[in-house]
Amino acid sequence: ELRYGSTLMRLDFVWLRDHCRSASCYNAKTKQRSLDTASVDLAIRPQAVRVDESTLFLTWPDGHVTRYGLEWLLRNSYEGQKQQVMHPRILWNAEIYRQAQVPSVDCRSFLETDEGLKEFLQNFLLYGIAFVENVAPTKEDTEILAERISIIRETIYGRMWYFTSDFSRGDTAYTKLALDRHTDTTYFQEPCGIQVFHCLKHEGTGGRTLLVDGFHAAEQVLRRAPEHFELLAKVPLKHEYVESVGGCHNHMIGVGPVLNVYPWNNELYLIRYNNYDRAVINTVPHDVVRRWYHAHRALTAELRRPDNELWVKLKPGKALFVDNWRVLHGREAFTGYRQLCGCYLTRDDVLNTARLLGLQA
Repeated sequence: ELRYGSTLMRLDFVWLRDHCRSASCYNAKTKQRSLDTASVDLAIRPQAVRVDESTLFLTWPDGHVTRYGLEWLLRNSYEGQKQQVMHPRILWNAEIYRQAQVPSVDCRSFLETDEGLKEFLQNFLLYGIAFVENVAPTKEDTEILAERISIIRETIYGRMWYFTSDFSRGDTAYTKLALDRHTDTTYFQEPCGIQVFHCLKHEGTGGRTLLVDGFHAAEQVLRRAPEHFELLAKVPLKHEYVESVGGCHNHMIGVGPVLNVYPWNNELYLIRYNNYDRAVINTVPHDVVRRWYHAHRALTAELRRPDNELWVKLKPGKALFVDNWRVLHGREAFTGYRQLCGCYLTRDDVLNTARLLGLQA
């Protein structure tokens, strides 16, 4: 046991030996462990332990000395991690988002300056949505925009997609009907991380885009009925996509709970919510089914609260980036010809770009 500040850390000797940062145990250039963990005696104990104001010193039976900064231990101990969040964010409803007056970023600034890119990514990380203005309304220019922050994730829908109401794919999205709030690709084992939308043309009425902060809704469920939150985070469900239209033949199945949390601090990192694609519930025992429906109804009620709905009219030149692990999207019905283009981005690469610019991601 080691107390630093107000935190009492409990550190196992095997853990302390395994994480040694000396030159023989850790390659500081590659940031990789050199020590063979399997070679460490699981019953190891140090011969000597010394602590000063800033450092812990351990001398092991073979004479090897390990030094730890107490600040490093605080950040990296289990107790320290429980006090931290992996991804800082601002939860929002429509009024909170409007009052924040989050600025869009100009396309040239986004593409040509680190400052513009950093501002965009900071907005995106905090709110789960971000806009770029003055984008040329073409698929090619939208692709250039997307590649500024990530590798484009090619899926069964292709790399860059055009999106009209021609029912060219076996999905309700390819119609003029309204779409209720949902996250995309819930039927993938790893749902796509970020979605890019750019409306290239709309000759008609309606078609506004609906955005809802799923993490804000889940937080309300946690506050009012923590047992519902816990159930939604534990019960695995199947989502399924079956398609046989034209030359497109697919059968996708993704499995996971509605709410996905880091177990050490209960921080929510992924919501998988799509009532269109949820498959038969056959992964839940009889004595849990009804409780799960109550929990799902509580979350749905929060997601459908009118004050949680942010409605945006997409127009040519204004590209929208959506965190598909957090923010649900939908649309109202529309008339006329409406054409969107867009793509999915790999989440790892977006977060990588943000970290290289000095952001916590």
